[in-house]
Amino acid sequence: MIQTKLSAVRKLTPTEIVGRQKEKIQEVRLPLCVILNNIRSLHNVGAVFRTCDGAGVEKLWLCGITGYPPHAQIAKTALGAERRVPWEYHKDILSVIKDLKERHYQIVLLEQTTESIPYDEFKPQFPVCLVIGNEIEGISTPVVPCGDATIDIEMAGIKNSLNVAVAFGIVAYHIRSCLKREVFPL
Repeated sequence: MIQTKLSAVRKLTPTEIVGRQKEKIQEVRLPLCVILNNIRSLHNVGAVFRTCDGAGVEKLWLCGITGYPPHAQIAKTALGAERRVPWEYHKDILSVIKDLKERHYQIVLLEQTTESIPYDEFKPQFPVCLVIGNEIEGISTPVVPCGDATIDIEMAGIKNSLNVAVAFGIVAYHIRSCLKREVFPL
C-alpha cells in the first residue's frame, strides 16, 4: 500500500457536514446580486438559486420569461435554496438595472462582446450586479449598452459556451473571492 500525506484523511459524515455548515451560515451577505435575463430552463434557475446560496449572493432578480418559485422543477435543483436566497421577479429587466445603477451597483454582463475581458482578469467594484443571459441568445440586445463591464469564459473546445448555470457558478465564485478579499481582508 502506498502511504501519502492524506492517509489519515477521511470524508466527513453527513452529520459533520451539516454541523460545520451551521457554524458558517451568516446573515451578512456579500454586496453581490444577480439578474437572470430570460432563462428558459427551470432546472437552470434552480441551480442558480443553489449557487447563489452557496456563494452568499445578497439578492437574485428573475426577469423576463425566467420562471420563479414556487415551482417543482426549480425546487428539484435548488434543494431549498429558493426559500433562503432573497429574490424578486420583474418582467422588465431595464427597470431593475436602472434602479441598481442609481444605487451605484457596477453592472457586469457575462456575455461575449467586442469589449469582453476574461472573467479571471476582472476586478469587481462592489456593490456589483452580475447579469446572466438566455441559454441560446445570451443577454438581450437592449441590455448590453447598460453594462459597465462585460466578461466571458475562454473556451478551449469546439463549443463556444458553457451551460448557463455552470458559467454562472464559475464567475460567481470568482467575484465572491475578489469581494471577500476586499470586504473581509484577512
